[in-house]
Order: sequence, then C-alpha cells, then structure tokens
Amino acid sequence: MIDDFISTEFLILPSKIIDNTITEISPDIAVCDNCLKDLKSQKHRMKYPFINCTNCGPRFSIVNKIPYDRKNTSMHEFEMCEICEAEYHNVIDRRFHAQPVACNYCGPKYSYSNVHDFTNIIKNVASKIDRGEVVAVKGLGGYNIICDAKHNSSVLRLREIKARDGKPFAVMFRDIETIERYCYLNIQEKELAESWRRPIVLLNQKRKLCYSVNNGLKSIGALLPYLPFHYLLFDRLSTSVIVYTSANNSGEPILFDDTIAENSLGKKLETFVCHNRKIENPVDDSIVKLVANKQQIIRRARGFVPNPIYTLQSVDGIFGAGAELKNSFCIGKNNNAFLSQYIGDLKNFETFEFYKRTINQFFDLFKFNPKVIACDLHPEYLSTKFAESLRVNSVNGSQIPLIKVQHHHAHIVSCMAEYKLSEKVVGVSFDGTGYGTDGNIWGGEFLICDTKTFKRHTHFDYVKMPGGDLAVNESWRMVLSYLNHYSVDKIETLDCIKNIRGNDIEIVQNMILRDINSPLTSSAGRLFDVLACLLNLCSKQTFDAEGPMRLESIIDKAETGYYPYVIENGIVSFSDTINVILKDLNTIIPSIISAKFHNTVVHIINDVVSQIKKDTGINKVVLSGGVFQNRFLLEKSIQILAKNNFEVYTNHLTPPNDGGIALGQLIVASNYL
Repeated sequence: MIDDFISTEFLILPSKIIDNTITEISPDIAVCDNCLKDLKSQKHRMKYPFINCTNCGPRFSIVNKIPYDRKNTSMHEFEMCEICEAEYHNVIDRRFHAQPVACNYCGPKYSYSNVHDFTNIIKNVASKIDRGEVVAVKGLGGYNIICDAKHNSSVLRLREIKARDGKPFAVMFRDIETIERYCYLNIQEKELAESWRRPIVLLNQKRKLCYSVNNGLKSIGALLPYLPFHYLLFDRLSTSVIVYTSANNSGEPILFDDTIAENSLGKKLETFVCHNRKIENPVDDSIVKLVANKQQIIRRARGFVPNPIYTLQSVDGIFGAGAELKNSFCIGKNNNAFLSQYIGDLKNFETFEFYKRTINQFFDLFKFNPKVIACDLHPEYLSTKFAESLRVNSVNGSQIPLIKVQHHHAHIVSCMAEYKLSEKVVGVSFDGTGYGTDGNIWGGEFLICDTKTFKRHTHFDYVKMPGGDLAVNESWRMVLSYLNHYSVDKIETLDCIKNIRGNDIEIVQNMILRDINSPLTSSAGRLFDVLACLLNLCSKQTFDAEGPMRLESIIDKAETGYYPYVIENGIVSFSDTINVILKDLNTIIPSIISAKFHNTVVHIINDVVSQIKKDTGINKVVLSGGVFQNRFLLEKSIQILAKNNFEVYTNHLTPPNDGGIALGQLIVASNYL
C-alpha cells in the first residue's frame, strides 16, 4: 500500500504566481570555494569572471520580478550553451537550476575600450593599478573605483574624483592573512570577514597603509574578495591591498547605469571597465563591526538585502518610508518586514530619485500595495512628503491611513522588533537629529515605551543650534552655544576657536543671543561634536560623525574616571561637565579627557535607567540610535547595565542608525491596522 504513494519521478514544475504568497529572494552570495577551483580547472569556465553555482553568485542584484527564475533576471538575455544547459537540468550537478549559470561560451562578458578578451583586460587593469592609476570597474551591484591602497597620490586622486575630503575608504585585501598583517582580528571578526555575505568589517588598525586611506583614524574598513573578478585581479596584481569604493560623487547613490556611469566616469578616468549584464537592483557593500562579541550592522546592503526580519505581529500591507539620512525603507508582507538596501541621504537629488525608483521596484517585485503608510514625524523630511504623496490608493482612490512615528521611538522599536519584544521597555535613544513632539530637535532621550506608544522620561539639556544644520558640520558653533548656555566666558583661550574668523564668531554669538535661526536641541551627537572640537580634533566636519569618530579613536581605555553632572527634573545638565573639562584642557592629555567624557555618558545612562526601574519596575533596556555605533560607549554601557542586572538589547539585524528607522515605523504602524 505504501508503494502506491511513492513517486517514481522527480519533477521541477513551472513557477506559479499567487498574489499574497511570499517568495523570498536570496541576497547576493560571495563566490564559493568550489567555483574558485572550477575557475582554474573547467575548460569552459577557465578564468571566467562570472562563474557561479547553486551555492553562490548574484541573486538580488539581477532579479526584476518573482518568482526567481532565469527569465525574470537580467540573465534572460544570455541563452545557455549546450554544456551549461546540461548542467542546469542535471539533478546531481552543482549547477542544477542555478539561474545565473553561464560560461565563457554563452555568458556575460567584460569589455574595455575595444578589448573584449578577458585575459588582456585583467592584465591591463592590474598593470594600471600597480602603476598608481585609478580605474573604474562595473561590479555586482554597481560601479567601483579601485587603486593601490599603499600609493598615497593614487588615493588622493581618488578623493578628488569622488569629491570626498576625509571619509575613510574601504580596503580590499588579497586574503585573510593579509588582513591579519594590517589589522587586529579576533575569531568572530574573522568569521564575519570570511562569511558568504563578505561585508566590509571595521577593524582596529595594526599596520599603517598610506595616510589618505583613513586620514589618521585608527580603524580600517576591511573587505575580502567576493567576486570571481576580484580573485582574478589579485592573481595579476603586485599589490595585495586596494582601495575599493563605490563609484559615485560624495553623497550620491552608487552608479549602476552603463551610459550614466560612462558619461560621469569617462571624463575623469582613462580606464573604464564594463560588462554586459544589467544590474536590476543596485546595491552597495554592507558595513559591519563586532561590538560586545556580536555583529552590529552599520550599512545594510549586499549580502543582507532582501532577507526579511520576521515579526511578532502581522505587518502586511504596511510601508515604512524611513528617515531623511542614511535612508532605507521597509515593506510588510504577512509577518515579514523587508528592509530595502541602503539608499543614502535624501537631501541629495540623485539619491531621492534613487529612493523613488527603488520603492517602485520593491512594490513590483513583492507585489505590494500599501494599506497603511508610516513615516517620520518631521514635516520637512522628503521621506515624509513622499509618504504623504502615496496616501491616495491607486486601486480604488480611497485615502490610505498615514501614521507619523516619532524618530527616537522608531529607533527603539526597530531593536524591539529584532527580539520580538512588545512589553514596556526603557529606551535609550542617542543620535544626532530627530524631530520631537514639542517641535524641538531631540537626540539624547530616555523613553518608556512599547511598540505603540512612548513617554519621554528624561533628556539631555536643551541648547541652541546656531545656523540649524550648519552647526552639524561646523562644530565650533555648538561650542559657542554650550559655553553661552552654561555662562562660560573662555572663548578667546580655546585653541579650537583661534582659527575661526572673528567676524564669524561675532555673527554666531549674536544669533545665539537674539535667538536667530537657532533651534533648540537635546542631541547627544552634538554634545560629542563639542567635545571633539574642544580637544581640537575636529572643528569642521568633512564627513558625517567625523568629530565623534576621532574622539572615540583617541580614548585611553585604561582610564576609569568620569566628570560631574546633574540630573534634575528629567533633565541631564552638563554644566559641571563642561566647566571641569575646560580646566582639564590645560593639564590633562586629550586621550584621558575623551575617556572620562565617554565614562560620564555611561554613568548617566546607568543612573537614569536605574531611576526609571525604581519608578516603574521595568528591567529591560534597549540601546539604539546612531551614537551607539560608538563601540566603546556601547560596550561600556552594556557592561555597567548587565552588572546591575538589567536585560540589555541592542540592534544586530538592523543598523542602530537611521537605516533601521523604517522597521520601527512599520512595527508602530502595525498597532493601528
């Protein structure tokens, strides 16, 4: 009887499309070891730069609709040769139903000028890099710019091309042994670097590359090869370390369209290497680091997207528009939250256009029609305005519900979603900017919240922000504001102010005194900017969070002291902190001051959270927001809270920065379904 129910055939049936089913799409996967062996042994794939199998290769970057079949990818243009087709249909072959399967005879090809022979192309590219030239190459999710990381003039030339003054570059190393020569690497960090996701891993520097790679910071964004092209390039290169960065102007999305890329880069670079496989979904390299022995994602992109976050409640039909900076958006299908790849800062026109394009792609790809829209509370965010423009249902013309979610509440809920928490927690949300319910700029917040509502318990003292957004880049403005707020009259003695023109100082002081374009802020990010400026590390920031990054990089980790502070009536005052630091500037080395300042913030966190527990009995603490990308601050905070028996939660599947905001928006809105 049992034999009657046993099939004698193994069948691959045609894919069927059912509207509300969830067909997950795999992220792009780094080339596997078996394919690397085939690269040197299979005649039809000898040195073939697009080699892949069922276990590796492009996925998300090439798909344009679901189900994930070859005809629905950019590989549909390439008809399989007899050899590849036989492998594709052979159930015991490693390339059985590998949708991007191809070889030298039938697959995509690279080209450079009028050269189409790959051996000559790779030889030429390697030669130019070794000679100190900068080259552009089309990669997996967009174009990349490459140069020798030990050639200072090459890196400076690359900065000129990208209009990128000081932000550190990612560095690709030949192999893990080379990383270990230049960086400190523990077992967990090695696992991150070698994982199939192949992210950029932020590591502490052991041995210096040329100064222009990271401009004096003590960390390196290290990356291992993940494409066959990378391995074939390193086989030809003399150097074992290359700068590997996205081909775009600073602040703009990665270039992926061949015509636009050639028009943009062709004028700047002599070497422009293209291939003829279309990039359907542009995606940048992901960035991660290890904090308290756990992964923290800084930029969620290649290798992570579009893997969903599984949610406690249904999020079906909800669209989260995300934030203004470091934007990612999010869509809900049943109990799955699909975060987009890193989009960037929407204030840039090209990035906002990329945002709208990618939203349309996700809607089409996942057959998504919004039933509820969630966005930031800030009325001027472009993401908020876009969300408002979506309110009219395209199917029946009715108004779609729009839920506006407070920025810092969304930060905390993004982390709660990872752990499927729904009960009340203490949320510590530290970042640079977020619109508050009182119309001020928040950023140093202690909240009592669940996934629907929040109450602000305590916050950093409000100070004026002269010039608004100008004060973010020109940290000396915030120094003047803090000194004025705490009635400190020592401006002329500060080294960080001496290089600022007197007229500029006078203008800003008048803005503060007369309350001209000087919104109030409780931002933790601005406070860290002030300390970096006072220590003369950074008075004008050339990239986001440069001051806090430089402040963290000089910490004396052996220092356990901290500065005085006052917590009264739900406000943390730094008057005593600033006054003692100003005295220390003349007698204490910056590394000690930095450490004591960080320790001060840790003690404040512990004191406020302990008071909230005393008042409410809540023992679960969530730490989120961009400031908690600071490894020292986060690890110290976790340690002191754990020592006092708190249950501590931090972001691991989503970024603690604004890249995770959309997930929090989605979860908050799900309560209103």
